[in-house]
Amino acid sequence: MKKRSFKLPHTLVLIYLLVIFVYFLALFLPSGEFQRTEKTLQGQTRLMTVPGTYHQVPKKWLGPEWLLIAPIRGFEDASLIIILIFIFGGTFGILTRSGAIDAGIHRLAAFFGQKPKLRVMVIPVLMLIFSLAGSVYGMAEESIPFVLIFIPFALSLGYDSIVGVAIPFLGSAVGFAAAFFNPFTVGIAQGLAELPLYSGLGYRLILWFIMTIVAIGFVMIYAEKIRKNPSLSPVYELDRERLVHQENSNQRPEWGTAEKLIIATLFIGIGFLIYGILANGWYMEEIAALFLGIGLVSGFLARMKPSTIAINFLDGAKDMMNVSLIIACGRAVLIILKEAAVLDTMLQGAANIIAGVPSILTAQVIFLVQAVINFFVHSGTAQAALTMPIIAPLSDLVDITRQTSVLAFQLCEVINPVLPTSAVTMGVLGVAKIAWEKWAKWFLPLMLILSVLSLLALIPPVLLKWGPF
Repeated sequence: MKKRSFKLPHTLVLIYLLVIFVYFLALFLPSGEFQRTEKTLQGQTRLMTVPGTYHQVPKKWLGPEWLLIAPIRGFEDASLIIILIFIFGGTFGILTRSGAIDAGIHRLAAFFGQKPKLRVMVIPVLMLIFSLAGSVYGMAEESIPFVLIFIPFALSLGYDSIVGVAIPFLGSAVGFAAAFFNPFTVGIAQGLAELPLYSGLGYRLILWFIMTIVAIGFVMIYAEKIRKNPSLSPVYELDRERLVHQENSNQRPEWGTAEKLIIATLFIGIGFLIYGILANGWYMEEIAALFLGIGLVSGFLARMKPSTIAINFLDGAKDMMNVSLIIACGRAVLIILKEAAVLDTMLQGAANIIAGVPSILTAQVIFLVQAVINFFVHSGTAQAALTMPIIAPLSDLVDITRQTSVLAFQLCEVINPVLPTSAVTMGVLGVAKIAWEKWAKWFLPLMLILSVLSLLALIPPVLLKWGPF
């Protein structure tokens, strides 16, 4: 009798099991609240936690109906990123049917096939660029459309879909975590800690460089292993289907005027995306509108009829339904914690843990505590507003500098690429059609390496009383 191999449930089932777990956890935790106050940072008014104001409130019991209400609220709470993902899916549905991306990638693959020395530089150069984007302007959601471009590009070079995801997503995520400038983590956290804006730049630059090089090296070693033996890839079967699909659906193998114009439109659009984010502070609405425009223009350049454009857009968008449901369920975890008024209770408990450890270990404990909070509140800006008003003054009492506590806060972002509660992570994996558990198994060794590096990086600031204060 054959043994039946264990198979994890669908990712949506795993996320909903997490929702159920958090619901029962909230039943056993006391309800409590911090007072909040408004503060203007980076030109925006935000609600900040007031330290020393935690108090318990009458227990807020959530009925079992919240197991159904919370995911529905999750759609509302994450509506912008869900819309963004539908737009990305629809736009790339049009681009894929046009044949322009396939034609462009075939030409690139042929070019790098003739110049193997240049091919070796593809991963480090591109990941370095995305890491800079994550560090300088906090690239996160913006990495999602690049995944749809880099997966077929990676396959054309003999790599797999995981490499295609890692180049833009992991590159920007490492830059985000080890940022030397990121306004959404470093800027906000230093403002809340009452530190000079972007102080400590030198040490952060060193950490950013080291962690980026480590991530690049990890991906390059893996990519070379897959190039030599593709069957070792966790997504081998998926990629075989993709390669067959690309061969069968390549309707425009020629590199004609229409294909060139479509690729030019895409790159011009990406240029506008970078300019809009840096110069005008674009967020998800503007980014979605830009990609919708790219899709429509590309459809007309490909001489598609309006109805054909609509059909191709819908075909691409409907593939995003699964990831949209997963994002809504992931957001439901935070909604339950807030509705049961236990999120502040968890924060107060974390502060008590930090206050109770020896000062030499405090920075490492702050990192670990922030990592746990990051699981539930994965937005860097939201987490800073929630935790830094508590952690910064607490660091004064436990004899470490506020600069060190800010560094511990930002470095905990190294776990973000594996969080099933992160809309960005699940959005990336959803558009890539890679199961979360396969990605998590692949990423875990790198996450542990980056986490250990982060814990070690916190030792010199503690010993040297890293300033300004």
